[in-house]
Amino acid sequence: MNLRLSIAMGDYDRNRALFDGGVQIDGVDPVFMLLNPEEMFFRAFRSIDFDVSELSFSSYLVKHAKGECPYIALPIFLSRAFRHTSIYVRKDRIKTPGDLKGKKIGVPEYQLTANVWARSILEDDYGVKPSDVTWVRGGIDEPGRPEKIKLQLPGDVTMIDAPEGSTISDLLDRGEIDGFMAPRPPGGAARHNPNVGWLFDDPTAVAKDYFKRTGVFPIMHVVGLRKELAAQHPWLPAALVKAFEKSKAAALDKLADTSATKVTLPFVEEQLKAAKETMGEDYWSYGVQPNMRTLETFVRHHHVQGLSSRQVPVEELFHPATYESYKI
Repeated sequence: MNLRLSIAMGDYDRNRALFDGGVQIDGVDPVFMLLNPEEMFFRAFRSIDFDVSELSFSSYLVKHAKGECPYIALPIFLSRAFRHTSIYVRKDRIKTPGDLKGKKIGVPEYQLTANVWARSILEDDYGVKPSDVTWVRGGIDEPGRPEKIKLQLPGDVTMIDAPEGSTISDLLDRGEIDGFMAPRPPGGAARHNPNVGWLFDDPTAVAKDYFKRTGVFPIMHVVGLRKELAAQHPWLPAALVKAFEKSKAAALDKLADTSATKVTLPFVEEQLKAAKETMGEDYWSYGVQPNMRTLETFVRHHHVQGLSSRQVPVEELFHPATYESYKI
């Protein structure tokens, strides 16, 4: 009899062959739940609702560093993004990244993976440290959003809450903060404010330069398996990695079939060609070794930013069975 598992993940092309049944997970009868990240992560970390769940890389690392995470990660990277597009500013007063020193930046949560990466970019490439700004925490579209995980930030980092009843989108629109950092864009009136825009006028060009210099393609999310299930079923981690890899391969095959574009967007063929020229054929790789530089960069910044209690070695991040795989 197959093992019945609840699996929470996003509705992405790279997962579609799993939830439409085109790819099977060896030995598993899955119950898939396609959820948005906010609900999925909240339920995974607060009440451990799922057997397998897509997880915030940052939240996982906060918990894992303390030995308190109910999940063990698998090197399946369902969400990746260059987070130069995560930084919005008041364009009427912020002209360069350095102008953010001494200013206020709104965040929905300080520890969000996207924000860890965005702060690392500001510090490494532009000399703007987390202690150089005042962080204002609040919801993007709804007031009062809390941190999912309790944090103990460094003493030189200043964090304040948004005024009661206000979102960070409201504050940006009114000019009460100077910047906004989040995986989603500002909402409400700020979305249409002509004085609000990306910090980087051409974030794609800046991100391509970043990749060429660093070799880093930022990882946002990992997949977590409940630890007791991994212990009870030693075959399960490798079976999950295999299935997610096969599903991603199926998605890439469809993306490359340009006889009829599978994505509702022009210039898909050109963008795919450009991505491969810049980042290589396996530009969205799973597994530890192909992503070592990216993983090392993230764990270093995560610790330096005061989010993980220790710098976790990459060799400790994932289930031991997933560091090597068979070859034919």
